[in-house]
Amino acid sequence: MRIFIFVLLLLTGFGLTAQTKKESKIFTTKEGAIKGYDPVAYFTENKPVKGNKTITYNWQGSVWYFSSENNKNLFITQPEKYAPQYGGYCAYGWAQGYAVKIEPDAWAIHEGKLYLNYDKKVQKDWDKDRAGYIKKSR
Repeated sequence: MRIFIFVLLLLTGFGLTAQTKKESKIFTTKEGAIKGYDPVAYFTENKPVKGNKTITYNWQGSVWYFSSENNKNLFITQPEKYAPQYGGYCAYGWAQGYAVKIEPDAWAIHEGKLYLNYDKKVQKDWDKDRAGYIKKSR
């Protein structure tokens, strides 16, 4: 039932930005990739950290922001390790076939990979079967 409601919200445009998976590689806003948050900080500080506008790196056609030069260098050497899965789109939405925006504070590291979600409510649903949704997303 929750999946039906989620998809219904996507189709009606209820505050969500949704598109098919094939339309864009990286979730990017005017603030940059993943809303300007530092992807490495999720791993090194165990929390979302806003990136610094002066510490950037272009990757996969998007500008990524970092909170430190060290984090930027870690990303440059291993972007696939630190970049969020599904280009930073909502992991739950991706499993349903849609590229949906995220909130940087709705996140999880699962088996060494970063996953973001639309919000904390959607994340709770995703958390109930992370492995299943990840498998469905392939």
